[in-house]
Amino acid sequence: MRILNEYVPDPRVIDPSELMRPEIGFADKELKAFRDYTIDKDDPLKERVRLTYLQMHTYQTVEFVRDRMDHWLKFDTFKSPIMDALVRLNELVDESDPDADIPNIVHAFQTAERIRADYPDDDWFHLTGLIHDLGKVMAFYNEPQWAVVGDTFPVGCAWANSIVYRDSSFHDNPDGKNPKYNTKYGMYKPNCGLENVMMSWGHDEYLYRVLRHNNCKLPERALYMIRFHSFYPWHQGGDYDYLCSSKDLDMKEDVMLFNKYDLYTKSSKVPDIENLKPYYQSLIDKYIPGLLEW
Repeated sequence: MRILNEYVPDPRVIDPSELMRPEIGFADKELKAFRDYTIDKDDPLKERVRLTYLQMHTYQTVEFVRDRMDHWLKFDTFKSPIMDALVRLNELVDESDPDADIPNIVHAFQTAERIRADYPDDDWFHLTGLIHDLGKVMAFYNEPQWAVVGDTFPVGCAWANSIVYRDSSFHDNPDGKNPKYNTKYGMYKPNCGLENVMMSWGHDEYLYRVLRHNNCKLPERALYMIRFHSFYPWHQGGDYDYLCSSKDLDMKEDVMLFNKYDLYTKSSKVPDIENLKPYYQSLIDKYIPGLLEW
């Protein structure tokens, strides 16, 4: 089931520093400089990120997520092929990301091309890298960025310690005062499986649902990567395994592999997007063809 190739013989123990090989020339800063969420109100980028998470952690409640699912999962907002939706990300800068201040379409091609360099034969993986953030198109339809971007977390149970800004941003979230939701398991049962857990609303869950609705042909592991790539408290923080099924824990290895490419390829170096489009369009035609309902 695992991807193998001559460069990364065991993807479960991939070394992130390998993603910065000089002959590839992607990420242009040290590993420890990524995901810096220190609070500095005099730094405009850090303050933008903090305020985005403050709103997210205040308003992402069980009631809010149910409302957003009811709204978006009718799939009647717009119709678009994958590439047209991707091009729209040229107009979007992710306000939750401390590592990128460039249009999201650039990040999409950076991720895809770095995966392609290491896994030339796994075209589904290339396409997964390209489209993983496409759910962010919600931002063009009156959805605030705090309900589109950023790390995700389960609603309806206690917030884990590894959540970004955990101690300073949840004070006004009403679910924290609700005994149905503020315990370790909250409204869930132990090892109920992530498919039965309601995540904070954002681009991961939305794109996953769009792909399922439109009968996408990507393998299940690709859909796991898309659905949970922003679930940092789980795949990097070590929290919430107690909600997971054995299948989730197995798939976690794939999500962690994908995360290295999602995170450490962010840089100021811009791929030649126009020249790359024909190749990726061929993958779209193979796995997610035609006009999709969003």
